[in-house]
Amino acid sequence: MAGCCCRFLEILCAIILPPLGVCCRHGCCSLEFFICLVLTILGYIPGMIYAVYVICCVEPVDYYVLA
Repeated sequence: MAGCCCRFLEILCAIILPPLGVCCRHGCCSLEFFICLVLTILGYIPGMIYAVYVICCVEPVDYYVLA
């Protein structure tokens, strides 16, 4: 249930401010965030569509540090 609620809030953030929703899901230094930022600068609707797509369909990548 917590995962569903969290995803709903991320989508809500993506509708209000698209890069914020992507930043919550993937981090601020990810390729998805920068693509969303550029699309939002070029036009709000493309940025919002991409943000909702990334939140719903693309899983975040976990980076592991090998010691």
